[in-house]
Amino acid sequence: MFKKLILLLIVIAPMSMFAQDKIAYINANEIFSKMPELKDVETKLAAKSETIKKNAAAIEAEYTKKVEEFQKDTTNLTESILLDRQTQLDGLRDRYQNFIQTSQAEFEKEQQTLITPIQQKMRQAIKEVGDENNYAYILDAATLLHIGSHATDASKMVKTKLGITD
Repeated sequence: MFKKLILLLIVIAPMSMFAQDKIAYINANEIFSKMPELKDVETKLAAKSETIKKNAAAIEAEYTKKVEEFQKDTTNLTESILLDRQTQLDGLRDRYQNFIQTSQAEFEKEQQTLITPIQQKMRQAIKEVGDENNYAYILDAATLLHIGSHATDASKMVKTKLGITD
């Protein structure tokens, strides 16, 4: 009988500990999209994207000009001149492709550099709200299949902590 009582306590004790955990949820995407710092990041990224587009257009225009120039004057050309022109066109095409790849990598790095501090600020606000309200967990509502009636929506508290007004 004593062994059964100990076994029952071992099984019930962890359940009672979990029952006391406070769980909250937030809509992380909504909060992140409303952070005031995000507008500045979007402006900077739009400017960088526009610069990349302008430079790519300039290389494309140079390529098109060379193609038209080479197509106009094809009479009395030797094999070596034709080969040289093809090499020039290939070089421009390679330069364009390299530019696009490099620019994309730079853009992504810049994006990550600008967004990381904002993400960290949001994580810190979530942590502070969790600590202040003794939440065992704060989960993202977007990843949950069901939110029970005992869970608390902490989105407003996190928004307040970040200075976001609806």
